Amino acid sequence: MHQPLPAIPTSRPLIRRFWISARGFWLEDTRRKAWLLTLGLIVLIFIQIAFQYRMNIWSRDIFNALEKKDGDAVSTQALIFVPLVVTMVALAIIAVYGRMTIQRKWRAWLTNHLVGKWLANGRYYQLDLVTGDHQNPEGRIGEDARIATDAPVDFVVGIFSAAVTAVTFVGVLWIVGGDLTLGTRAAPIVIPGYLVIAAVLYALITSAAVILVARRFVAVSERVNQSEAEFRYALTRVRENGESIALLGGEKEERAGLRQGLGAVILQWRNLCHQHMRYTLVSNVHWLLAPVVPLILCAPKYVAGTMTLGEVMQAAAAFVQVQSAFNWLLDNYPRLAGWAASARRVGSLLVSIDHLEAAGTPGASRAITRTEHEGPAFRLQNLSVELDDGTVVVKDADVIIQPGERVLLVGESGTGKTTLTRAIAGLWPWGQGNIAIPRGAKMVLMPQRPYIPLGTLRRAATYPLSPADTPNDTVRELMETAGLGYLVEHLDEEVPWNRTLSGGECQRLAFVRLLLHQPDIVVMDEATSALDPPSQEYLMKLVAERLPHTAIVSIAHRPELAAFHHRKLVFERRPGGSRMVGDSILLPPPIGLLARIVAWLRRFGTATA
Repeated sequence: MHQPLPAIPTSRPLIRRFWISARGFWLEDTRRKAWLLTLGLIVLIFIQIAFQYRMNIWSRDIFNALEKKDGDAVSTQALIFVPLVVTMVALAIIAVYGRMTIQRKWRAWLTNHLVGKWLANGRYYQLDLVTGDHQNPEGRIGEDARIATDAPVDFVVGIFSAAVTAVTFVGVLWIVGGDLTLGTRAAPIVIPGYLVIAAVLYALITSAAVILVARRFVAVSERVNQSEAEFRYALTRVRENGESIALLGGEKEERAGLRQGLGAVILQWRNLCHQHMRYTLVSNVHWLLAPVVPLILCAPKYVAGTMTLGEVMQAAAAFVQVQSAFNWLLDNYPRLAGWAASARRVGSLLVSIDHLEAAGTPGASRAITRTEHEGPAFRLQNLSVELDDGTVVVKDADVIIQPGERVLLVGESGTGKTTLTRAIAGLWPWGQGNIAIPRGAKMVLMPQRPYIPLGTLRRAATYPLSPADTPNDTVRELMETAGLGYLVEHLDEEVPWNRTLSGGECQRLAFVRLLLHQPDIVVMDEATSALDPPSQEYLMKLVAERLPHTAIVSIAHRPELAAFHHRKLVFERRPGGSRMVGDSILLPPPIGLLARIVAWLRRFGTATA
């Protein structure tokens, strides 16, 4: 059941949340390398601008030589041009390497940061239990994190380069253009630095125009990204559940759903197309006029003989450079919109994880606490399990489970048994009370559908341990013991085992892991539901023999499983949450367990007294 997280903030807080995490690349363990790359790129930008200024001087000199028909001067400038171009190209290549290296390393750092937060404490699982703006986290961690780190580097480099370029070439316009005198000799009107004024006014007009016609770019880009992510997720769901869909003959219904998802994608791309059309209108008009405007403005002075042809061309080139700098927003607005959309999606994922982390923090309101103690028993102390909205599922459960004791939880559907086991395993943070675990105890949860990782069957059998850390003989023996001996020869084959193995084989594989890891506490949630009764009996007896000191908490609907448990806890649905209404003995306690229970109760009574 999906439950709501607190309201997700809107645009600016989400982008701010993105930056809080993303800036760690320059503040944490990678800061030395990050700052060296950043400072190196800044120095490179200054060198590039210096060579652009030198190219501007070359433009003036070559056109002056052509105007004077000076062959020697033209030859000299031609010789200068070659090393000038070679150096500028080399600098551009080095700049691309530096910029993309920062992007690559920043993306790697941020992606690792996101994956770490996503995987920590079962957050990846808990996000599926609550509603909020965190759908398709894999798309946000993969694609959106890439866009959110690629674009800012380009933006900062572009803005810094534009600022230095503007300062440099505004100076050129001021010096070369000089003053413009209008009016009559008796009443002259002098406009100082008229080319600079014209460049600024032109840039303001074009920037205002692009903001006006493309003001919805950010919102439209975000909707495009969201619809694409939802369509990819729908396709992934079909692939992952292909067997069930095929058996049920659900292709027609799936096709209708995919067609609807694709329709939403195409609709959003149509809206984005309209935004690009408006943007193209302004940008094309701008770049057609930008080279012509300075020529027209310089023409009166050239005709009057106060400006050479070289100076006219130098001023025109400088004007275009200034426009390129001033109109950085015009050139990058579509990409800025796409970046903002991706940064917000990453930020909303981080906000959702933040809410889950806050909910699971000891001392937080409605947060179950987990403590370790020196005794051998595992205990639920006044444990109430709630949904995220505060609805109580299980109320005031108080249970003591000794090492080696096997306890069966029963009750009608909807009494919160599965939710209780998730809380015991540490995957469900909402509620009240305490879960006390023996210090250093290892706990394992066995769900109804065991997870089968990608890779070899050996990796699936030893997961989450590395196959290299497990002796081959041990793996083979456990596979034989669990009834999977016929698969031993395929241990090192890489096939999609999650689709190759049957449900019963997957559950047998889970028992292989259990016997291999030998945990202190096991929580089983319908862990034998896909097995036939004889196989179930065999494996449960095997666990009792191989793991005599392991405490087991089971959920199962098969009545025959009661024969393998010492106690049965009965839960009954009541107003205000299900309650434990029965605790009956099914089997005599294991040898020595009764004595340990009595001794522990005595110590507990003395401690509480």
